[in-house]
Amino acid sequence: MRFSWRDTLMSYAFLAPALLLLLAFTFYPLAYGTYLGFTEYTGARFAQGLGPKWIGLENFRTLLADPLFLTSLGNSVKYLLVVPALQLASLAVAVLVSRELPGIALFRAAYYVPVVTSISLAAVMWEWVYNREGTLNWALSALHLLPRGEAFGWLNNEATAFFAVMLVTFWRGFGYYMVLYLAGLQNIPAELEEAARLDGATPWQRFWRVTVPLMKPTILLCTLLSTIAALRVLEEVLVLTGGGPLNSTYTALMYVYAKAFQGFNFDYGLASAAGLVVALVALGLALVNFRLFHEAEGGDA
Repeated sequence: MRFSWRDTLMSYAFLAPALLLLLAFTFYPLAYGTYLGFTEYTGARFAQGLGPKWIGLENFRTLLADPLFLTSLGNSVKYLLVVPALQLASLAVAVLVSRELPGIALFRAAYYVPVVTSISLAAVMWEWVYNREGTLNWALSALHLLPRGEAFGWLNNEATAFFAVMLVTFWRGFGYYMVLYLAGLQNIPAELEEAARLDGATPWQRFWRVTVPLMKPTILLCTLLSTIAALRVLEEVLVLTGGGPLNSTYTALMYVYAKAFQGFNFDYGLASAAGLVVALVALGLALVNFRLFHEAEGGDA
């Protein structure tokens, strides 16, 4: 095939709009945010017309000495507990709804509704569920698991608030990952399932020997997305607890948000440094996921 400058230039001309948008809204903010992490840049400096001042690793030393940041980072890492539960449940339900049954499209749509529900509306609903006169306390009382007349504030208790917020994250993300798994399942050739059935494989054997190996790319994608989302959780915490009680739900992204946009200092440099730490943790976990899946594929071979 002969090389053509004209075709090459035409290809880049079509790519140019997308590349310019990526440069303006992804690469430039990423590079500038990384730079700010090594500078002193506060609202006071901005008001005085002063730009960022290079201070090297000082912001990272400040973070390591800040108990609130260490607590928030620990909470974000602990939030990863939602990942395996979310992936297993999403895959299991995707297998169930992948069957062509009457009305199955309605069930698929119902599972996806939380994904497109605004966080404001979801917060109102879940606050109603969790408050002292809410439906959760009523249901537990009806089942005699909670003494009648005793009200429990699920979002006001240090022992339960974290897991209550995590359940909201599970509820919001469940339908999204189910749809991704459903797409992966529908790409598996029906002939392979039929061949395994003819060979006498049980449904469980077909799932582990046929479905799971062919679903590994989708499983890796969903695991990566949910891991990053768990580390970046902010909206649920912001609207339900604000990081309380006693910082039990205070996550790393909540720390970044508070330092950059709350209070009077508006410490953009420190917030950017905290964001970099979260990004590095996410990158490290992504590499671990790739490594584990690579070893699993090698083991299968």
